[in-house]
Order: sequence, then structure tokens, then C-alpha cells
Amino acid sequence: MPIGNTAQSIIAPAKMSMGYSEMLLKGIEPHMFARKPTWGIGGAEIDCNHAAWVYGHLALYWPRLIALAGGAGGVGGAGNTGTPAVPANFEPLFKNGTRCVDDPHGNLYPPMETIIATYMSGYKAAIATVERMSDADLARPNPNAGMAERLPTIGAMANFLLSAHVMSHLGQVSTWRRCMGLGGAM
Repeated sequence: MPIGNTAQSIIAPAKMSMGYSEMLLKGIEPHMFARKPTWGIGGAEIDCNHAAWVYGHLALYWPRLIALAGGAGGVGGAGNTGTPAVPANFEPLFKNGTRCVDDPHGNLYPPMETIIATYMSGYKAAIATVERMSDADLARPNPNAGMAERLPTIGAMANFLLSAHVMSHLGQVSTWRRCMGLGGAM
């Protein structure tokens, strides 16, 4: 079945966002992934979200999108949609409203490899889910009561989660990279 117009409008920028996600990882070493940058005399911490928190936070939304689209994905377990499980410890560390903290000893946040694998595999599964949806599926009302007024259809919600939400947080990673002395990724 060919990809519908609505799905294509969502998938094209989502794939660009996923590519940017990969570019931003260039040069990041595992020991710095969950560190906050410092500045000035005395090394005052810069209060920003580090890469570990951003990628972990975004990884929580892929199974939610798949579930919204009619799949059985979910945090803490794999669904029948090909969605990889999001480890149960991601929710308390990365859910909306959690505070990103410096992890100098690497004992608070999961390893970089785990976070990135969860993020990327979930992102690919979410994109594949939207690719299989018809224009009619994507035009269905968004059942998420907290977001339905602003994002009235499943397609609008998918577009937000796969692109706008991602890019807003990747901007944080871009700034974090510069503060960590890594420079731009492009």
C-alpha cells in the first residue's frame, strides 16, 4: 500500500529530525553524556538538559504514539507492533517535569548505549507505524484529552511528536554540545 499524503507530510520531516538526532551524537563520549556543563571561576553548573535526559525523555513518546495509532506499545514492555520495550526506569528519570541532574559518576542515568538504542529503535518503529496509516486513520480525532484541543487529530499529534517535540529538545542538545566544547554538529 502506498504511503498516503498525510503520512508522507509527517514522515518526511520526521526522518530529517531523526537524521539530526544522529548528527548531534557526533563526538559525544559516554562519560560526558549525562554531565552538565560548567562555566566561569569555580565551575558553576549551567542549568540545562544534557543529552542523556533529552534522548531518554523523547524515547518515552514513541510507544505512546504507537499506542495512540492503535498499536499496543507501552513503557515497561513491548507491544505487538514491533515497538521495543522502553525500560521501566526511564519513566521516573525522563518523564515530563523531571529535573535533569548532573551524573558525574554515571550511576543515576542508564548508559548512553541503552538510551540511544531505545530512542532510535522506538523512533524508527513510530515512523513505520505512521507510514502504515491511511489518511483516514490520521484524520481520526486525537483521544488524548490533554492535547486534543491543540492537536485535534492523530495526524497532528503524530506530526508534533515526531518532529516539533523532537526538534525543540534537540535544540537543547545543540546548545549543550557547545557548552561542553563539542561545537556544532552540522
